[in-house]
Amino acid sequence: MVVKKKTPKVEAVVLDDVKLKSLTDSLSVEGDSRSIELAQVLKDSLSSPDPVEQIQLISKAGFMLEQLREDESSTGPLLHACLSTLAFLYTTLPAKNPLKRAVASALRSGPDWLEEKTVGWLSECLSSSLSSMNTDQFSHLTDSITSCLDGFKIGEKCVHRLLTEVLQFFQRTLNYYVEQNRGLAGRHVAQAQLMQSCLAVVKASMLVVQRSQDPISSAMVSASSDQSDLHQVLCGLLNCYTCILTDEEFLQTVQSTAGMAVVLFIRSIMGNGDDVPVIVAGLLQCSVDAGDTVPQWLRLSCAGLYDSSRPAAVALYLSHGALAMLSWRGKTHGPQTEKLLLLIPEVLLSLDTRVKESSTVMVVARVLTLWSGAAVDCVQVDTCPPLLRSSLVGGSPLIARLHHHIYAHWEHPLDGVRHQTRTLFQNLLKIHQHCSDHKSDPTSDPYISQLTRDLLALEWHMKGKYGTLACLVEHLGAEYLLELDGGLPSRLLGLMGDQTLAPYASDLLEKLFVSHKAQLCARFRDGHAWIDGWHEVWVTPLLQVLCTARLDQTTYILDYFLPKLLRCNPSSLSHMVQALQEMPSCTEGAGSRGALGALMTCLRAARSQGVLKSDEEELWGGLVSLPLMRQALVHKHDQVRMDALGLLCESHRSTEKLSRQEMELIRHFLPFNLNSQSPGVRQQTVSLLKKLLCRVKESAQLLQKRQEQHENEKDQQVLNMYQEFLRWFCETLFQVLHPGASFSRCLMALHLLLLIAEHFTFNTGSVGFALGESVSVADAQAVLYCIANNFLEVKQLACNLLQKLPPAAVRLQEPERLQSLLQVALNLSTSTKPFDSVTAAHLLNLLLHQPGLQDALLGCIQEQNIPLRPPALNQSQVSEASTLEQNTLAVVQWLMICLKEEILKAESSLLQASACCPLYGRAHCITAVLQQLNTGSLALLSQWRAVVSELIGLCYRMSDVVSPVVQSSSPEGLIPMDTESETSADLQKILQEIQPRDSNDFFSSARELDPSETSHNCGSDGEAYRVTAQMVLVCCWRTMKEVSMLLGHLCQSMTLYCPLTHPDSRGVITEDQVEGVGKYFREQLLQSRHRGAFELAYVGFVQLTEMLCRSGSATLQQLPAHWLKEVLEEVKSSDPSSKLCATRRSAGIPFYIQALLSSEPKSSSCGLLKMTMRSLTALAMPPNDGATESSTVPQVHALNILRALYRDTRLGENIVPFVSEGMQAAILGFTSPVWAVRNSSTLLFSTLITRIFGVKKGKDEHSKKNRMTGREFFTRFPALYPFLLSQLQEAAASVNSDSGQVKLHPSLFLLLLVLGRLYPSPMDGSSSPLGLAPFMPLIIRCGRSAVYRTREMAARALVPFVLVTQVPSTIQTLLEELPEAPGPGIQQNHIHGTLLQVLSLLRSYLTDTHRPQSENTQDCDLSSAIFPRLWLATRRNLCLVTRGAFLDLLGCLCGRIPVPVSESPLKKLREETLHILMALELMAPQGPDDIDLSVPGATQYLQSLAHIAISVCVESPHLWECPEAAGFQRDLLERLLQCPHYEVRLFALEQFLKRLQRTEDKSQHCGQGPLPFELSVSSLTSLALHETYPGCQAKVLQVLAVLPLSSLLPWRDGMMSLSCQEALEHLLTLLETSTHSVELYCATLSLTSRLVVHMAESTLQQELSEAAVVCLSRWGALVLQSCGEEQPAEVKLMSAEVLVKAVPTLLTAPALPLGITHTVALWKCLFTLLQDEDQDVRDGAADFTCYIPTHLHNTGVATGAVSPPVALEMGVGLLCQLFQMWDHVADGVVNLIEWLLGDEQLDTNCAESPDLDEEFLFEKGDLNLWAEPLLWARMLHGHLSALLRVPYSPGVRATELDRLSAIANSNFLTAQSSMKALPALFQFSATILYGKTTLLKERTSLAQSHLETLGRL
Repeated sequence: MVVKKKTPKVEAVVLDDVKLKSLTDSLSVEGDSRSIELAQVLKDSLSSPDPVEQIQLISKAGFMLEQLREDESSTGPLLHACLSTLAFLYTTLPAKNPLKRAVASALRSGPDWLEEKTVGWLSECLSSSLSSMNTDQFSHLTDSITSCLDGFKIGEKCVHRLLTEVLQFFQRTLNYYVEQNRGLAGRHVAQAQLMQSCLAVVKASMLVVQRSQDPISSAMVSASSDQSDLHQVLCGLLNCYTCILTDEEFLQTVQSTAGMAVVLFIRSIMGNGDDVPVIVAGLLQCSVDAGDTVPQWLRLSCAGLYDSSRPAAVALYLSHGALAMLSWRGKTHGPQTEKLLLLIPEVLLSLDTRVKESSTVMVVARVLTLWSGAAVDCVQVDTCPPLLRSSLVGGSPLIARLHHHIYAHWEHPLDGVRHQTRTLFQNLLKIHQHCSDHKSDPTSDPYISQLTRDLLALEWHMKGKYGTLACLVEHLGAEYLLELDGGLPSRLLGLMGDQTLAPYASDLLEKLFVSHKAQLCARFRDGHAWIDGWHEVWVTPLLQVLCTARLDQTTYILDYFLPKLLRCNPSSLSHMVQALQEMPSCTEGAGSRGALGALMTCLRAARSQGVLKSDEEELWGGLVSLPLMRQALVHKHDQVRMDALGLLCESHRSTEKLSRQEMELIRHFLPFNLNSQSPGVRQQTVSLLKKLLCRVKESAQLLQKRQEQHENEKDQQVLNMYQEFLRWFCETLFQVLHPGASFSRCLMALHLLLLIAEHFTFNTGSVGFALGESVSVADAQAVLYCIANNFLEVKQLACNLLQKLPPAAVRLQEPERLQSLLQVALNLSTSTKPFDSVTAAHLLNLLLHQPGLQDALLGCIQEQNIPLRPPALNQSQVSEASTLEQNTLAVVQWLMICLKEEILKAESSLLQASACCPLYGRAHCITAVLQQLNTGSLALLSQWRAVVSELIGLCYRMSDVVSPVVQSSSPEGLIPMDTESETSADLQKILQEIQPRDSNDFFSSARELDPSETSHNCGSDGEAYRVTAQMVLVCCWRTMKEVSMLLGHLCQSMTLYCPLTHPDSRGVITEDQVEGVGKYFREQLLQSRHRGAFELAYVGFVQLTEMLCRSGSATLQQLPAHWLKEVLEEVKSSDPSSKLCATRRSAGIPFYIQALLSSEPKSSSCGLLKMTMRSLTALAMPPNDGATESSTVPQVHALNILRALYRDTRLGENIVPFVSEGMQAAILGFTSPVWAVRNSSTLLFSTLITRIFGVKKGKDEHSKKNRMTGREFFTRFPALYPFLLSQLQEAAASVNSDSGQVKLHPSLFLLLLVLGRLYPSPMDGSSSPLGLAPFMPLIIRCGRSAVYRTREMAARALVPFVLVTQVPSTIQTLLEELPEAPGPGIQQNHIHGTLLQVLSLLRSYLTDTHRPQSENTQDCDLSSAIFPRLWLATRRNLCLVTRGAFLDLLGCLCGRIPVPVSESPLKKLREETLHILMALELMAPQGPDDIDLSVPGATQYLQSLAHIAISVCVESPHLWECPEAAGFQRDLLERLLQCPHYEVRLFALEQFLKRLQRTEDKSQHCGQGPLPFELSVSSLTSLALHETYPGCQAKVLQVLAVLPLSSLLPWRDGMMSLSCQEALEHLLTLLETSTHSVELYCATLSLTSRLVVHMAESTLQQELSEAAVVCLSRWGALVLQSCGEEQPAEVKLMSAEVLVKAVPTLLTAPALPLGITHTVALWKCLFTLLQDEDQDVRDGAADFTCYIPTHLHNTGVATGAVSPPVALEMGVGLLCQLFQMWDHVADGVVNLIEWLLGDEQLDTNCAESPDLDEEFLFEKGDLNLWAEPLLWARMLHGHLSALLRVPYSPGVRATELDRLSAIANSNFLTAQSSMKALPALFQFSATILYGKTTLLKERTSLAQSHLETLGRL
């Protein structure tokens, strides 16, 4: 998008009368003719009020000055006056005013002989301005000086002439600003303005010095001492810069600029000698030990910079200054300069662990990048200096440290830091290239080669890896990387499924394929010989991924990768299309888009990029066939449909015409795709159709222009076609807005209609397409009734659309309709249903724009017989006020009157108010109405001031009424949940006893209700109300919510009125009112207990704090800081008797502090945040004198507040510097004896883990996506290193399992949890990263704990601290600690902890992708340590826990390849393991109760045994050399399946099932072929009949469902054999009784259905037996039951799968094996599932279209996987076709009419009665929000009409007709009576009943029309 540059504002010169007269008089003296003429022009310009005319006159004066000649004009007083006037104007005008530039141009135009005079006059004016002490002029004068140096030669000479004065002015200004800044604490706006001014002065002073080098040098040389004025002022400025640099309240930009200024001034004063680098180096090191090099004046001026206590960031800013202000390019530098260059990165790297703020980290990264650029300049010379070469070559200590900095920061949360890190890496490569001996061939450089291998070996989840590899691609070329890793393209494409990695992976891919193409082109110079190889590397993997990968993965490929590939090589498109069209359809995997989807993706990207020419003949029907497009547009997968739509809508030119074929395809797409449940799909659809409508609009404009120039019949035809298409588009969308339409359909239709209104408008004239004529009154009413929809977004869209529809269609101008709608809105505003008040607000917002609203309001008032007159308005004010303002004022005033009455009722009886007139509805409407108002241009100010004042008072009254409830200690349980009307009177008594605070003893002592008071609560009309606690609570907290929102809105939107200081201001709300609202919010947030109340008070308070920050009032600006200090002091002094809520996570206190802190601008120094965090972290730390009541409560508050602040995303990276202190407080909080402190510490710790390591990105708790390298962690949080180490030392010292006592250190678990989230990086080098070695022995010691969980955590935490190269040796060391034989002193906890650590290390090592591949096996052979300790796995070891752990270790070593054990010992180890296995309990039990499950660890031990056994017989049988392998393995598996312990059976079945599924998978890996033995299926079938544990039963049935049926039948149970029917009966019985287990139910249903299908197939030629028919009937009934709406999604998914597979055999079989009744019932089940609310269920059911027999396919109907709406349409059509084929048309007609009538009945007694209104506050609608019964009825109607036109016999029986007619007539009468009973405008007041009645009416009407047709036949 092109953004227009802002045009500078031109303002005329306005002078006071005295100055104007003075200038005019001076221009009126005598002189020569030319001077008089010039003076007259200047006088005219001064008197002109028009700024443009002034510019023209000044330009004319400049031209006249240019024409002056020395011999014709005298330099008399008049000419001097002219020059003086121009000089005065120049110094007076603002810098950005174009008039100033005109004056400068005029002065510059003067002849050379006048130049000196001009300089003199301008200098005089500038000098007089500089001598002014008016501080308000400082900014203007600074800008004037800067503009003098902006290409203005005369101005520059003036500055040189006044150099000392100018610099003195800067010194004076900076001193003033530094002093001012100290008094602006809390005034953020003023502080920000001051910072901008200060930055401008520093920049201006630098500019002056840079442009005045010659005068300064001359002055320094000529000055005999340091006492000259210029020298003194330069020193003074240096002192100012020092103050700025050492004052942390200044912004970093100001400090950074001051750092540059210091270096510049030193260089300017001292010249360019070698002394400057020495002095700068001394400043960087904060050292004056440089002999006599540092002059005395510098030591005095920059004393603060030589102070060792200066802030750490000073060195950073000075480094920046040195790099920016000293010259580094294009010359040979002296040794001192080279040393300075090498010193700067050392200084910067030392800041890595010292700086905390992310903004400072950003500056460090930027300055390091700047340094690397300077270093590149220094080494890019013919002969690189030896010092630089040795210091900067790859592998040198400095470069190694810089690389470590890169690895620590390439994952930094700030994008800028990551970007700078990548640039630094790129520059380091360049530096190394210039310093190394391999300049010509970088690929032969061993350093670069090793670096590349190391980076490739890193985990791919590290984002920094991608950018650095991209730099290496530029450096080395793609071919080198492809040689190292040929699978790189496929691996990177596989990463495109992760949204966080997709942009990085696509950028790297682009670098690779572009570089690869360039290299191939350079090698193959003969045209396109290279292209096949390039396609093989890049295009073939892409197509494979597009066809088979998940949809989200391919989505990101389309967004990020494919366009780049096509831009690189457009000719690849034809190769892609050809390859995809030749690809078999079987490539479509589960959840993938297949070849068709891949084709659409490629074509869409190509067309949008302009690669695919979209000529109608070439594209549609040529490259893409229309049937293929139709199929893609209704494809099952969302993304395939979106890509096909994108191919239609997106084009490279926005004016490209829409073809007829494209319009037809849109007509095919739209009806089936309006009801998408996915927000992403809806968003994409609207976005793509918006592009289509833009094309229609812009191409139509082009055609109309051509028509205006010369008429063209073809163009007119296109325009007519457009008009027809747009009208169809609108009509289709209006038609779907029927009662009962789903949320998603309404949303889509309204969105698209708004797009039409936006692009074409619904006009009714002859201009444009006149779409307004297609909008009927019924259409507009349908949109109007959408306002009653329960979804807020639908309400908003409908309201916006109604304002754009033709007024004649909406009919709001009719007085009666306007009044009735207004009355409905007013009635709904006092409804007890919360969503009704939202509807009322939207109706009011719609009506506010109508001129007749005030009359309608008067009519409503008169109907209620209320003697009220609207306040009289001044006629002049009325004429100024808009209709909207007048209407808003009237509505607000009336709502306030109503609200006052309701408040009075609530004050007398809160119960009565809750039941009949809750307050929140009126308040919500007032807020909503005020939001429509532009408060900056109010005309009726006095009325609005009164309204606001009264509104604030009403808000306080409402709050007072409901505060006792929301501020009670238990607001949710305040009132007993009584639905009996008799007890409601007693609730009144309870409410009267509650005080606003918890001081009343009601909460501490129970009270009995007085049985005498049992009368009903009655309203004013005597009606009884039934009140529940829910209603009272909702009334109270929603009222508090609306009060907060209303007060927040008033403060935020109403302009500030200060009658004392600005009596003429057009403000509305006063400072006192704002401050009062702030105090109100303070009370609510600090005292409310109900979360809903204080969360919404927080929203309102945030609005207030934002207003305070923006306001011009100094008093208001300082309120947040004042309030913050107050509340922190209150928290600090709080105790159990305090009013602050210490439970409920401190309730609203954290919200209050969050709101105050979020008002602080992010660009400020964040002083409030720092002060708050310092106070809170101090309070959160455990007190030194132990926990007392006075210290516990503040500590709990502090922990809770800290948790909220760390979670607040608005504080962003500003909170990160305080993470270390928060972590320390959380861990130390666990040592508290007080439960409340420990609880709050837990919550804080959890928040910090998320804050540090990120939101959990997957199910794996320990995924590396949520972990961090040790180097990065301790670099970002250096304070945690000594803390965690000392805490771990303390915790490890308490671990002593030898004594037999459990000593659990409170913080140990947390410490291990944190340490376990770190992991090592191979980029850390051979030494332990960042000194992590001290942690290792402590963690190992923690493994001795007597607590099982601690041992586990210690094992997991040890892994990060062992470098990958040291894992085998560490494992060996740990194993050698284990005893070699049993003995009396053995500690099993120690053994177990050690084994867990060995296992964790070994598993990490075996799964590590970057471990060394060619290590010396002798150095890491573990067999020598394992064999002597094998006794731990035998019966000699009596502890089952350690025995199981050792078995796990053996299984890990023996069942994987490769492992750190030599081949020969490994073979022996497997043999020993088999012997051990055979001797243990599983294979050789020594008795029936060999294993007692009550022994600790028995279950885990059995599972460890089973793991090895499964590895032997199922997972890796090829690794084990078993005796008589096949038989042994079969017996072993059967032994597992017969084990008496269900855990073993379950594990064995799970693994066996996985192996069978892998065997079926065609893409199986090596070593996972078929089982090496034949398993006896009879053991499985027998187990299925006798298994009692549901989990095992489900698994064995799943195994049987995978096996071929031929191996299952006949079903064997030991020696018995069961027929298919007997087995089926058993399974049906199991199915009927297994509803308690979803897994078992689904497994049984799946296997049962296979048997049913088999039975039907095998008996096609013969009649089924009676028993078989009964079985099939039972099965059909169970399937019908499984499809119910109330069933779990898993059951419905399985039912869909069963029905889909039954389509060819049962549902479409000509022989009707189930009979017509059951077959039609199954079809009904399928249609029910196709309308299920669950997307997966619908998609699963839609798969039936893939199983339809070929002979039933209709021509022109899409085949294959289609979307559920299309599948539903196809299914009903197919069923009608089958009725004809089966010759059961009459039965079909009866069934379809029954479906049409529906089975739901309209219950008028309970739909929306008054009782329901009172008893059930939150109405529960239908369970299924996706299904649309009305559309289903219309679909059935269409197919019935077609079926009835088919000749058939026999006809429908008369009895059936009579039955159906009776049902239809009954329904008709019910609908008619219900419609009559509805209130006025029932669409709003009885929405659900109206929808149900409309549905019943239409269904009945459609059914009756068919019954009449049948009656006539």
